Amino acid sequence: MTPASPLAQPQPDIRRERGQREVFCGLTGIVWLHRKMPDAFFLVVGSRTCAHLLQSAAGVMIFAEPRFATAIIEERDLAGMADLDAELDRVVTRLLDRRPDVRVLFLVGSCPSEVIKLDLPRAARRLGADRPGVNILSYSGSGIETTFTEGEDACLAALVPEAPQGAAGAAPELLIVGALPDIVEDQFARLFADMGIDRVRFFPGRVAHDLPAVGPATRFLLAQPFLGDTARALATRGAERLAAPFPFGAEGTTAWAEAAANAFGVDPMRFRQAVAPGRERAKRAIARHAERLAGQTIFFMPDSQLEVPLARFLAAECGMRPVEVCTPYLHARHLAEELALLPPGTPLTEGQDVEAQLDRVRALRPDITVCGLGLANPLEAEGLTTKWAIELVFTPVHGFDQAGDLAELFTRPLRRRDVLRV
Repeated sequence: MTPASPLAQPQPDIRRERGQREVFCGLTGIVWLHRKMPDAFFLVVGSRTCAHLLQSAAGVMIFAEPRFATAIIEERDLAGMADLDAELDRVVTRLLDRRPDVRVLFLVGSCPSEVIKLDLPRAARRLGADRPGVNILSYSGSGIETTFTEGEDACLAALVPEAPQGAAGAAPELLIVGALPDIVEDQFARLFADMGIDRVRFFPGRVAHDLPAVGPATRFLLAQPFLGDTARALATRGAERLAAPFPFGAEGTTAWAEAAANAFGVDPMRFRQAVAPGRERAKRAIARHAERLAGQTIFFMPDSQLEVPLARFLAAECGMRPVEVCTPYLHARHLAEELALLPPGTPLTEGQDVEAQLDRVRALRPDITVCGLGLANPLEAEGLTTKWAIELVFTPVHGFDQAGDLAELFTRPLRRRDVLRV
């Protein structure tokens, strides 16, 4: 699949809405980031609500000592009766004394810490000066500033300045950007090795303190569409982004890998030989579900910023009809190749006015509505079939070997509807 140049395509009309939102905050990204980087610890400076959100979302009990915690801002802190810097220093000291295995500590801002203007970047610098063996960084997961997957973007953007500077004249290196399950990372590493690209790093890697060198020799592929700040930070170091669709489905993964092949001068025959087995497996796996999905309509509520690539996959490879694709933010440059592959005339919406979008869902009555947990049950009660958007983030869905699983995530709600129909 080689999409036409986005510059040659008519620019789509995009509706922009601002209003009430129904989406998780950026703290949710800690759920998958703490599993990806076992030498990192995430300390949220927030309220008891923040702590309850993380514990319930991660499904981990506190006594299991996960690699995240919440420094609770109490009423006396909010009232200015306590020295917040001293309180934070005390918590961090106790944490690092108890967990000597921590090599990277993230101080994560929340809504309460943003409201009281707690300067976490300054605190991170101060604390880091006293702990030479621990890299202490900060980023915001506040719902005021971030939505859901943007927490990962903020975290990775905070890591970029810590990466070594790539040497002048170094051999080109491919960097895959975005947190991926280890099994998917291994599959991509084998694919690029089969293509003859041996210098490949992943960001974030499985060890948070072992960062790849970044410089003019770095060529990076985004594995996730919500990494705008991270891509900008890499570009300031001289790295070059390889424009491509995202690796969802047989065709999306092929085009994504082909962008790397073209940048690294891989022989076209070798590229085709490398991707052919995986591509055929993916096509067969998708075909088992495409028969059920073909002709079905789907409406995406804004949630994770995966909406546009997933709509492209479902339309092009499964025969579904997107009746509207809403996304929290639409990065036109990063999504240019995806937008060019959507069915002509697909309605696109950036942002959220939840009541207006629910009105359109009720009017269109799509076969599947992809939405957040808080909207799913009310819509189901109205007779509409829904798909939880959060499953699309927590389930491995990238690459050839997960393409069938991705398609199955959309056949499940249809099967459930058929079973429950009286």
